[in-house]
Order: sequence, then C-alpha cells, then structure tokens
Amino acid sequence: MRAVVSEIVFDCADPAALARFWAALLGGEPVDRSPDWSYVDPPDFVRVAFQRVPEGKAVKNRLHLDLEGGDVAAATEAAVALGAVRLGGVVADEHGHFQVLRDPEGNEFCFVSG
Repeated sequence: MRAVVSEIVFDCADPAALARFWAALLGGEPVDRSPDWSYVDPPDFVRVAFQRVPEGKAVKNRLHLDLEGGDVAAATEAAVALGAVRLGGVVADEHGHFQVLRDPEGNEFCFVSG
C-alpha cells in the first residue's frame, strides 16, 4: 500500500490566526471550517491545517517544514514582518544556507537554499 500526504496538521490555540499567517507565507486563502479548525491550500504545496487543542506547546516540534524561499535572508525578513520569530542567524554549510524560525504559536520551520 502506498499512502499520500493529504494535509499537514498543526495543533494550536488559534486556528484562524495561524491559518492567516501561513496563508500569507505560503500563498492561498485561509479557510475557517469551524472555530476549532482552519486550513490553507497553498499553490504547489499540500494543505496545511490548524486544529485547536486545549494544551499549549510544551516541547520542541518533532516535525518541521523546510521551505525554499529563494533568498533566505529576504524570506526570513518577510516572515518576521508577518509575525515569525528568528532563531539564531543564517547557517551556511556544505548543503547551502538555512534559517530556523518559529511561527506565532512557536512551531519551528526553516527557510533553506542550496
């Protein structure tokens, strides 16, 4: 059997707000399906959904998204302007460049190039 990823779901406190952030970052329109569930269907990417949960984020993500944003520094500045938080500086290694960030609810993601 072969499975296909239909969506990536983030647990969160405010699904509508997080959907607006990720829609601005990835493209697409945020959709509020209910007070507890929102999503965005970005072009060229799987659906990203947001589900309200009662508990807050307590530990580092076990999964994060690596996003190609062209110019890592410019993509980082755009994400920060939307409400992301930069974690450290741009890292360069033999594979290219990357920047670790957190979305407004603390979920880690990276911009990568190379």
